[in-house]
Amino acid sequence: MFDWLGRVAVARQRVAGAGRVSRASVDLAGLWPVVLVQLLVFSISRMFEIFTEFRMSSSQNDPTPARVLVADDQPDVLEALRWLLTGEGYEPQFVSSTDGVMEKLRAERFDLLLMDLNYSRDTTSGREGLELIPRVRSHDGSMPIVVMTGWGSIDTAVEAMRRGAKSFVQKPWEDVTLLEILEREIAEARSARRLDQKQQREFEEARLIQRGLLPTAVPKVDGVQLAVAWQPANGVGGDCFDTLSFGQVLAISIADIAGKGLPAALLMSNLQAAVRAFAQETVAPSSICGSVNRLLCRNMASGRFATFCYARVEAQARRIVFSNAGHNPPLLVRKSGSFERLSDGGTVLGVFPDTQYDQGEMALESGDRLIFYTDGITEARNPAGDEYGEEQLAAAAIGCRTDPAEAMKDALLANVNEFTGGHFDDDATLIVVGIG
Repeated sequence: MFDWLGRVAVARQRVAGAGRVSRASVDLAGLWPVVLVQLLVFSISRMFEIFTEFRMSSSQNDPTPARVLVADDQPDVLEALRWLLTGEGYEPQFVSSTDGVMEKLRAERFDLLLMDLNYSRDTTSGREGLELIPRVRSHDGSMPIVVMTGWGSIDTAVEAMRRGAKSFVQKPWEDVTLLEILEREIAEARSARRLDQKQQREFEEARLIQRGLLPTAVPKVDGVQLAVAWQPANGVGGDCFDTLSFGQVLAISIADIAGKGLPAALLMSNLQAAVRAFAQETVAPSSICGSVNRLLCRNMASGRFATFCYARVEAQARRIVFSNAGHNPPLLVRKSGSFERLSDGGTVLGVFPDTQYDQGEMALESGDRLIFYTDGITEARNPAGDEYGEEQLAAAAIGCRTDPAEAMKDALLANVNEFTGGHFDDDATLIVVGIG
C-alpha cells in the first residue's frame, strides 16, 4: 500500500501545476473498506491459482510483452501506473476518458484493460465506468477487464463483475497485489486464446472428416433423379444421410442423432458405418433397421437416440420399400398433387435392442417426387417463433412438383430460408428423388 502512496507522491510532484489536484487525499483511518475488498479479491484469486498455475507458467514463456490499456482521469495516477507497468515489462498505453477507451480498442489490440470507474469531477458512483464495461465486452468478449476506483464498495465491485469485469482493485492499491492480478488475468486470457485456436483447428478438422464420410457424388440410376442438401448448424452435427446403388435400385438412408456438436457427430459416424456394413442388395429395410439398432444399443450413451429411415427405390419395378425408425416421415408427392407419408417401421434406434421393425411398400409412378428430410427443416422457426412444419413443406413440394429434382430441392430450401430469414437452429438435411 505504501508503495502506491510513495509512487503517487512522486507522480504528484512531477505533474504539479500541469493539471488539477487529485479528488481526495488518502484517509488512513478509513482504510478498512480497502482491506476488505482486497482480501475478497485475494481470496478469490487464491482459489484459482491451483487451476491456473500451468497457464501462468506458459504465459511467462511467451516472449511477447503484454499490452495494457489504462484508463483514468487523474494524471498522477496515470503517471504512477506508467512507472510501475513499464518497469515490469508491460507495454502500457493511457487514456483519460471512456470515449478514449473505445477509440483505442477500435484502433489496436490489447491484452488487458485496467480502468477506473469514475471519470467526472467529484463523482463517486462509478456509473460511467460501469456503463463502459458492456461496451468493451461487445467489442471484445475475451479481453480481461480489471476495474479500480478510490470510492468503490462491495456492491460496486459485484456490479462491475456482473457486467463483465474479471477482477476488482481498490485504490490505493498495493503494487504486488495489482501486478499479481494483471499477470493472472493476462495469462488466463492468453491461454484461453491459444486453447480456442487449438479447438477451432480441431473443430475444422472434425468438420472436414465428417463431410468426407458423406457421399461426395450421388449415384446414377436409370429413371431416377437425385438431389441432396446437407447443412450442419454448428459446423459438425448429428444429421446423416447416404445414397447407394445396387444395379437399378437406389438405396437411401437418412438419420438424425439427438443433440448437436461433436458428440452427435461421433455417433453419426458410428451409425453411418453400421448402415454401410449392413446395407446389402438383398437385405430388407426392416432387417437393416434391426441390425443397426442392436449395434447402436451397445454403443449409445444414456439419454441418446437416433431417428432413422432406410428406403429402396426400385425404378423398374415402380415401387419403394422402406422402414422408418421414428424419423420424420418422408413425403411421397404424387404427380396429381396429393401426398402420402412413409411412416411404417417402429421406434427410434439405440434404446430397445430387441425392437422388431416393420416395413412398408408403395407404388411409384412417373412424375412422383420423394422428399426425405430431418427435423432441422420442419422445426426451423421464423423470428416470431413459429415452426415451418410438415404441412408447409408438403404445400411447397406440391407447388413445385413438376420441377426436376435439383430445381425442386433449391425451391424448397428457398422457401424455408424465406420463412426463417436464413437462420437454422438445428442441422438440416433435404433429399429429393424424382421418378422419371
